[in-house]
This record gives sequence, C-alpha cells and structure tokens, in this order.
Amino acid sequence: MSISMYEAAVPTMSHMLGNLSTIVGRAAEHAEARHIDPAALLGARLFPDMFPFVRQVQVATDQAKAGVARLAGIEIPRYPDNETSFEALQARIVRTIAFLDGIEARRFDGSEERRIALPVHDATLETTGRDYLFGRVLPNFYFHVATACAILRHNGVDIGKKDYLGGSE
Repeated sequence: MSISMYEAAVPTMSHMLGNLSTIVGRAAEHAEARHIDPAALLGARLFPDMFPFVRQVQVATDQAKAGVARLAGIEIPRYPDNETSFEALQARIVRTIAFLDGIEARRFDGSEERRIALPVHDATLETTGRDYLFGRVLPNFYFHVATACAILRHNGVDIGKKDYLGGSE
C-alpha cells in the first residue's frame, strides 16, 4: 500500500499545527497564571542567533502553506508576519489549517514527480515534489514546531512530548 503526497503532507501538518495551537494556548495560560508579560515568551529564544518563539511559529506555518501550495500547483498565501500576541499566533495557525484542509487531494496527483523551483537566497533549487516534501518541507516544518515547543519548555511552560504529539506517546 502506498501513501499519497496529499496524505503525507496535509493531514500530518494539519495535525501538528493543531498541536502547536494547543501549545500556544498553554503558553498564554502560563503567562497569565504567573503574571509574565507575554512579550517575554513571544520573544524568547534558545540561543541569541536563533529565531524567537513568535518567528518559529510563523516559519512553521510558512513551511506548511508554501509546501502544500507548491505541491498542489496553487498560489502561496502571504501573511504579513506581524503577530505580537498569542491570540494573533492562534489566528495564524487557524488560517493555515483552514488553507491546508481546503485543498482537494486531487490537486496533488502527480506532484511526486512535479518539478519544483524553490528560491533559496540568491539561487533557485530545482527538485522533484517528492524530494521537496520529504527533504525540505517536512524536516523544516518539524524543526520549527519542535523548536517552538523547546523554547516554551525552556521557559517553564508545562508541556512535553504528549503535547507535541497530540496526546499520544
């Protein structure tokens, strides 16, 4: 039995974005319960040269929406990257899930062999849809979701692997 490109991308990323939404909610609760300025968590980093929490969430959603859009051969939605609150991050996640879930599976037919031209800095990377999804999109997506979780855990938010995976272990 084979798995389609749609199945490998859309349901898995929608699920993880749902988990990320739950984790963002836990961060908001943590900040409120401990009287922490939300900006402290939104701007928190694991290391000075890494993106802050808010940017990790933005990039995770960017990877999801751009990845599936390219594979489905449709326009990539553009978001302004101006979130400054947990509520705004939640709205971005919800908007991204709605976009992913609104793409028909048939749009992915043949995408494993579709040529993807990906702008990377000052060059263009040419790859197949299969290599793009499994070699770039999913690894980058999971990296930024996991890093967002690590930033919050490092800052005392009571989350763990069950939250990251969505209640299973």
